Amino acid sequence: MSAAIGGQAVLEGVMMRGQSVWAVAVRKPNGEIALVSRDVDSAMARHKLLRLPILRGVVALGGSLAIGFRALSVSAQYAAQEENDEGEVTAELSKTAIAISFVFAIGFAILLFKVGPALLADWIGIKAGWFVIVEGLIRVTVFVLYLALISLIPDLKRVFQYHAAEHKAINAYERGIELTPENVNKQSLIHPRCGTAFLLWVMVLAIFVFAFFGKPVWYWLVVERIALLPVIAGIAYELIRYAGKHQENRTLMTLLAPGLWLQRLTTRACTEEQCAVSIRALQEVLELERNARPEAKNVEVMA
Repeated sequence: MSAAIGGQAVLEGVMMRGQSVWAVAVRKPNGEIALVSRDVDSAMARHKLLRLPILRGVVALGGSLAIGFRALSVSAQYAAQEENDEGEVTAELSKTAIAISFVFAIGFAILLFKVGPALLADWIGIKAGWFVIVEGLIRVTVFVLYLALISLIPDLKRVFQYHAAEHKAINAYERGIELTPENVNKQSLIHPRCGTAFLLWVMVLAIFVFAFFGKPVWYWLVVERIALLPVIAGIAYELIRYAGKHQENRTLMTLLAPGLWLQRLTTRACTEEQCAVSIRALQEVLELERNARPEAKNVEVMA
């Protein structure tokens, strides 16, 4: 059984993470690949309560966001270097900066994809019997349109290429294929544990969860959409976690197909050079994972 590996595209590179470490590889302006690795410090390794189903998904999501912000800060510094700059990046985002970024990112997502659709459905006067369904349709439509619009931004094309390189490297690793740029680039750019698929299922599962609460007055509507988000995210995590371990189940993959199709908006065909960067990050994580502390096996890895 392959060790759990997740990842994320960053500026001109890829971050890979395991249960005890994460590493980010970045293609510098001079063509070299810079590599930075750090330990994963997760409370999940120390507290059994945080490893319970649903709750573990919430903790894994928070940890992945924090690591993602740190990896982005590292990649941004390397990408901004001059071509002849040989310096190494040592500074990262402070805990305060990570917290502010986290609050801003979550706040924006909640406003755009949770509170906004609920208030819009309430404003146009949808009756209680149809309210949750119409709200859900608005939410999914806004999400898909958002992805479609950002996919048109030229500067994001390379990030989406590295997103594909990340998926391809993980797919090759999970299939036991030798990690060479040529082999990796032949793999699928789709993966069931992708964050894009996770977000779609957060949108869809919200319809079923909110159905239990009907259509409250607008201020309770806002409170419910915010308060229940961790529960919905936890359920969505369990779904993609199960899917990642049962990719051979055709029925399951068919049911999850919309989340897989949606990844076409956030991935682009990549080059072997980009795959080489992804492989470098993955190999570093796999090497460091060999000396992982025993308790690290209790840490959940999100895509």
